[in-house]
Amino acid sequence: MSERRRMERARRLVVKIGSALLTNDGKGLDIPVLADWVDQLVALIESGVEVVLVSSGSVAEGMSRLGWSDRPQHLHELQAAAAVGQMGLVQTWEAQFKRHGLHSAQVLLTHDDLSDRKRYLNARSTLRTLLDLGVVPIVNENDTVVTDEIRFGDNDTLGALVANLVEADGLVILTDQDGLFDRDPRKHADARLVDERLASDPELDVMAAGGAGMLGRGGMQTKVRAARLAARSGAFTVIVGGRLPQVVARVRQGELLGTLLLPEQGRLAARKQWLASHLKTRGQLVLDAGAVRVLCQGGRSLLPVGVRSVSGQFRRGEMVSCVDESGREVARGLVNYDADEARAIAGRSSDRITEVLGYVSDEEVIHRDNLVIV
Repeated sequence: MSERRRMERARRLVVKIGSALLTNDGKGLDIPVLADWVDQLVALIESGVEVVLVSSGSVAEGMSRLGWSDRPQHLHELQAAAAVGQMGLVQTWEAQFKRHGLHSAQVLLTHDDLSDRKRYLNARSTLRTLLDLGVVPIVNENDTVVTDEIRFGDNDTLGALVANLVEADGLVILTDQDGLFDRDPRKHADARLVDERLASDPELDVMAAGGAGMLGRGGMQTKVRAARLAARSGAFTVIVGGRLPQVVARVRQGELLGTLLLPEQGRLAARKQWLASHLKTRGQLVLDAGAVRVLCQGGRSLLPVGVRSVSGQFRRGEMVSCVDESGREVARGLVNYDADEARAIAGRSSDRITEVLGYVSDEEVIHRDNLVIV
C-alpha cells in the first residue's frame, strides 16, 4: 500500500498557507484566492477531517496598508506591520468561513508559549476545545510581541510545532513551488520533483538549499526542518504547490502531488519514544498493585485511586516516574496535576476530585496517551 494512503486515513491535519499564496503580488490580501482556500478547507472539514490553519500574511497585509514596498528590517517596524495587518487577515478569514456557517478563532503564539510546559498545555487544551466545538483555529506567530530570541523564524516551523501540539496526523505546507526538487528548478530545467522520502534523509538538506521570497521568512530549507519537527510526533508532511487546482482535496485523496516526507515511526510510537527518552522526571508516584496491573496489562490511564503516595515537586505537564510498592519503575508519563494537587487526590476516586480541589482538570492523573511503560 502506498504511503500516500496516509492522507486518506488522516483525521486531523495542520494546513499552513504561505504569504506568497495569500497576497496579490505584495499588494495586500488576495480575497478571491483566500475565499477559494476556505472553500477547499471547508470541504476537507465536511469529509470528517479536523483542520488547524496556520496562516501567514499579517506582515504582508500590514505592509500594504501602510504603503511599504519592502519588508521591514527593524523589529519594531515588523511588529507594527503585523499589528496592522493582523486586523485585516483575521477579519477576512472570519468573513470567508462565515459564508459556510463556520466560526473561526484567532490563536497567536510565540516560542515561549510552547517551551513553557504549563502554557504549552493551556495552548493544547484551547486548540483541542476549539476543534471539539467545530471552530476552525487560525494560528499565527504573535509578531507584535516577538523578539529575535523567541520568534519561530517562519510559519513552517510554527506549523510543525502546532502539529506536535495537537497531535495531528499530518502537516500540509502549501507553497509557491510544486514541492521539493532535487535541484533548484529556477536554475536547472532538468530538476526533478522529489516524490517521497523519509524526513530524516540527509540528502534533503542539499536539495533544499536556496533562499526565501521577498515576503516570506522561510525557504525550502525551513520546510524540510519543519517536516523533521513534525516527524518527532509521528506526523507526515506534504510540501505541495498551493496554486494547483483543488490541491487540498487531491492531496487528501492520495494523488501523487508535491513531496511527501515521512516519519520513521507511527504517531503514537514516536510520541512514546519522546516521552521515554527525552524528558527528565520531576517526581515520583507510588502505585498500588491494582494500578500497576491495569497500566502494564490493560493499557489504561492512571487514575488517582491507584496512587499510594507522591514525592517531589512538579508542575502539571511535567514528567513523573511511576513505581510499584517495592520501588521498581513501571512507567513514566506527563502528569495532569501539580505535586500538591496530586497528593491531595491520591487514593481517591475520580468523582471526588472536585470535592477535594474545588475543580477538576482531568479525571486521570496521567492519560494513557501521555504514559509509556518502561
